[in-house]
Amino acid sequence: MNTLNDITQHEVEALKHDYNMSDAHTHQSQSPTQRKIVERLPELWYDSENRRQYDIEQDFLQSFFRVQGRPWAMKNNNAMIVYAASIAMAITGNYLLRKKMTVGLIHPCFDNLVDLLKNMEVPLSPIEEEWLYDSETLYSNLEQNVTSDAIFLVDPNNPSGFSLYGKSRASWQELIRFAKENDKLLIFDFCFAAFMLNDTGIETFDVYEMLETSGVSYIAMEDTGKTWPLQDAKAAILKTSADIYDDVYNIFTAYLLNVSPFVLNVVTQYICDSEQDKFASVHGLLRRNRAIAEGILKGSILEPITPMVNVSVMWCRIKSPAIKATELKTYLTQFGIHVLPGTYFFWHEPERGESYIRLALARNTEIFEPAIRSLRDAVDQYESKPSHDHTDWCIRSAGDALLSGAV
Repeated sequence: MNTLNDITQHEVEALKHDYNMSDAHTHQSQSPTQRKIVERLPELWYDSENRRQYDIEQDFLQSFFRVQGRPWAMKNNNAMIVYAASIAMAITGNYLLRKKMTVGLIHPCFDNLVDLLKNMEVPLSPIEEEWLYDSETLYSNLEQNVTSDAIFLVDPNNPSGFSLYGKSRASWQELIRFAKENDKLLIFDFCFAAFMLNDTGIETFDVYEMLETSGVSYIAMEDTGKTWPLQDAKAAILKTSADIYDDVYNIFTAYLLNVSPFVLNVVTQYICDSEQDKFASVHGLLRRNRAIAEGILKGSILEPITPMVNVSVMWCRIKSPAIKATELKTYLTQFGIHVLPGTYFFWHEPERGESYIRLALARNTEIFEPAIRSLRDAVDQYESKPSHDHTDWCIRSAGDALLSGAV
């Protein structure tokens, strides 16, 4: 059995199988109006060929932040466009390395943030998600626990769906007040933020207005890759406060000149399409698949956790303390079912993640539903085994892999 060192390596393996519920990329088909955009691809190609790069970038940025309800992001016109959120993260890590800054990172979170920062040798400490739950204690929790130079939050969080937006404006105010009074750099991963739009349970507002008017130093990363089914044609945005923009921009230009104008043009069409349908094509599929999964898994050892924001992943608690996520994940692969164990998300204490798995929801329902039914059958079978059989099976699987030369 190959040793898989991070979540992405698990996801690469899952791409070989139909019942892939690992990666959070958008694998669903096009909506009727999105198919019309696909039909226009030759037109968009030649349109991109005949327009200035700057104008296409401005159309993209204006559309993105208008739909997000964050017009303050465009006031100083210093947003940098990259072709993937991981590039924005690498640029951010480079900045932190140059400034010799330490980082407090939300815990749990997606592990490539951890790996990118560790590769830059940026010292990390955990910021427990529960420290942010209550606006009345948020400041004191950070005051008592955070000694790092920067605070790095993912909002909404991947995998849990937690968001400061889901609490109140007071939570954002307290976070910004703490950062300002204690000279902390704020870093945000907003890659799942689109899932809050047109969600009646979430009050959204322009967080950039709060950041800019406070004068706090910040870096924010935005992304399109988790929202629209574009076969990984995407763009990401790196946004900073004015005081650190020059330093970050000088790193940014060492990475790339520009993102494909054709890709930006196409992505802009998808953004405007969702603006027109009020994100129905995004939310509808996710709500349907979430409801299907909750219904099928009801009464099983997997308990879906209700998220604050209906993001494109489902975080499930394993109700039996005798069953570990890593062993369950290994067992499921023999049926071609791929999920992610929680251990990688709890990057500071992987053992805590043994009680969780994550499922991706952005799949066509006709594929997702049988995958969930197969998952239910498999976990019921696994639960019925004596606890020692779980370990024995994993040992046998590893031994088989050794004999076959897989390691």
